[in-house]
Amino acid sequence: MVSRLILVLGDQLTPTLSALDAADRETDVVVMAEVRGEAGNPKHHPQKIALIFAAMRKFAAALIEEGWTVAYARLTDTDNAQSIDGELLRRADEFGAREVICTTPGDWRLIELLDELPLKVTRLPDTRFISTQSEFEDWAEGRKELRMEYFYRLMRKKTGILMDGDKPEGGKWNYDHDNRKPAEADLFQPKVPRFKPDDVTREVLELVADEFADHFGDLDGFAYPTTAKEAAKAADDFIANRLEGFGPYQDAMLTGEAHLYHSILSPALNIGLLDPLDLCRRAEAAYRDGKVPLNSAEGFIRQILGWREYVRGIYMMDGPGYTGRNALRHERDLPWVFWSGDTDMACLSEVVTLTRENAYAHHIQRLMITGNFALLIGADPAQVHDWYLSVYADAFEWVEAPNTIGMSQFADGGMIASKPYVSSGNYIDKMSNYCDGCAYDVRKKTGKGACPFNLLYWWFLDRHAQRFRKNPRMGTIYATWDRMDTDRKKVILSEAEEFLARLDNGETP
Repeated sequence: MVSRLILVLGDQLTPTLSALDAADRETDVVVMAEVRGEAGNPKHHPQKIALIFAAMRKFAAALIEEGWTVAYARLTDTDNAQSIDGELLRRADEFGAREVICTTPGDWRLIELLDELPLKVTRLPDTRFISTQSEFEDWAEGRKELRMEYFYRLMRKKTGILMDGDKPEGGKWNYDHDNRKPAEADLFQPKVPRFKPDDVTREVLELVADEFADHFGDLDGFAYPTTAKEAAKAADDFIANRLEGFGPYQDAMLTGEAHLYHSILSPALNIGLLDPLDLCRRAEAAYRDGKVPLNSAEGFIRQILGWREYVRGIYMMDGPGYTGRNALRHERDLPWVFWSGDTDMACLSEVVTLTRENAYAHHIQRLMITGNFALLIGADPAQVHDWYLSVYADAFEWVEAPNTIGMSQFADGGMIASKPYVSSGNYIDKMSNYCDGCAYDVRKKTGKGACPFNLLYWWFLDRHAQRFRKNPRMGTIYATWDRMDTDRKKVILSEAEEFLARLDNGETP
């Protein structure tokens, strides 16, 4: 008789997973399953589904080679229960097991589902993170503001990464001030490595094309790494060819450039094919070897050692209610343009198009284009959350929800962000070339052809003046609004309302 079932989820493809470490390969059975209940809840980008299914199949094959018994359910297996709990119950009956060992999922919905199973379920900590949850909560206890910067410093000290004794390397913790340069179009822009699908991946791509044809997103350009070996090659390429330029250009945006100097490692990292601490140490080594500047190494390390660890701590600490937060009481339905990309706004069209084609957009495209627009129009944060979770290959709820609900939409009331991340068209023009060919004029504040971001920016600030007027980071902004002529304010607000009315009527923005 089988002793226990060992659950391995599609974002837990790591040989040192705590559930596997606690298992006995002689008597336990590893359970893995491709299920519609996860692929369609919400309706995920086809490239994301393909990445996870292909990586799962290859990881399962590796486990079998190492002597594990793996009960693997493919999506179209006739006896597939099509849900994680259903598969565990089916396998429990098949093997006569009454106990499940799992690594705690990064999704409260799955945690609650597992806790309600009529089986003995032992949930182990996810040791693939650099910080334990208890460390994060100890740090957070008693603090009025849970700012990432201070948690990041704690992680630097804990790991010794980019430290000079007890001081930060170079004398500063953060070199973000050096990392805000716009990029210039360049035919010799370094390219992200593409991984040609093998037989396993091609079979998965055919499956996904057949079974999820109604999901948002193109499948033809799939080229993500699907094994730890491929992911390591992707990391090597980034450190050798793009990390040097990552720092200064990490906020830049260029038409037709999906990646620029970004690593595109987050999909592989978030499903377990890469080790976060190892990535940080490799970036540090590149700096210490004189291959990349400090601001680039620090900027990349901060995204992993600081931000990634921090948002996971917030999500797990706040509990299952986090995704329901709506501090600004925004209720507008997310407009169809987020799915169609059909708009005269060049920046929004560009980012939605890149998202459809690649299941990817970098953090400034997400925060300051799609996120900024959603926040300015007052979109329902739950719908915004579902969209981001659906369309990006690296989006899993533990990391996506704090980035969307907190950082992007300020729906958590300031738990993560000290102010809302809103801007007029000026910021977009400064950091991109999107405005050059836009039907709207970024320099126009009102009137025909005025950039919608210019109108909506002041409409948002006026709408939420009572909440944000006393925010120390927004005082000068409201002072500018207060100095405006009354008639000019009326025109701005009226034209913003007219734009929103057209948007609500389904007109192309």
